[in-house]
Amino acid sequence: MPDSPPASQDLPAIPDIDRVIHEPARLTLMAHLFVLSKADFLFLKQQTGLTWGNLSSHLTKLEAAGYVRIEKIFVERKPHTIAHLTEEGRAAFLKYRKSIKQVIE
Repeated sequence: MPDSPPASQDLPAIPDIDRVIHEPARLTLMAHLFVLSKADFLFLKQQTGLTWGNLSSHLTKLEAAGYVRIEKIFVERKPHTIAHLTEEGRAAFLKYRKSIKQVIE
């Protein structure tokens, strides 16, 4: 019988990991916004495959953390939502990347 995996208390903790960013859907959103600085709701929905509700929920959590700023405008009388990566969000994503690199190496 193969050895059982180590208990979770035996695994080293990931230092300084940002749990807001670490969730896969939010990590994907942050990665897109890191490259683009801003993107509209429809583009992010198409790129991530998230539902409207999930996308809205994850962007709300990123906004609450101060990582994203949501702008709502009207284009030809239709609502248009744009997510902007904030400076705090850019710094947090860079810190997150550095933490993950340390774990991998």
